[in-house]
Amino acid sequence: MSLDIKQKNTKLIRTLLFVVVGMFGFGYALVPIYDVLCDITGLNGKVESTAVKEVVFPIDKNREITVEFITSLNESAPMVFRAETNKLKIHPGQYYTVNFYAENKTDKPMVAQAIPSISPGLAAEYFKKTECFCFTEQTFKAREGKLMPVRFVVNPDLPPQYKTITLAYTFFDNTEKSVNK
Repeated sequence: MSLDIKQKNTKLIRTLLFVVVGMFGFGYALVPIYDVLCDITGLNGKVESTAVKEVVFPIDKNREITVEFITSLNESAPMVFRAETNKLKIHPGQYYTVNFYAENKTDKPMVAQAIPSISPGLAAEYFKKTECFCFTEQTFKAREGKLMPVRFVVNPDLPPQYKTITLAYTFFDNTEKSVNK
């Protein structure tokens, strides 16, 4: 091999190693970058996973906000899942309760967990739940259906540009994980 080819191969190996290290670093930084992007854009509203205490807010009767309720199932969740109310006009500061229905469509007991998200994400800090089926795993007997309430309030400090808030839940079948605990 000539000296020129060895130099080219060495340069190529260095370049490839740099690319590998750069790709690893980028992959490692994706989660914090995603979190910052979500904070800036208001996407993927992270919701509190525990109940908040019911506090008295002044009710803003002059303002109306639409709250939409969306349900979905993870592809491996053999269930029926729906909101009894798809859309609700609310006044900030007033407490509301909406019901969701979930049913195990199998002949075996099932453990499932609902994961919530709020859109726009920046509104999540103003959306407070005092009761929610999403706070804990739900256990269903074979073919059992359940009515599950969510009690919430929208803090009247919500900035006026927010006219619609979407609360979305995705149910996941956690039966295998719960059995292996």
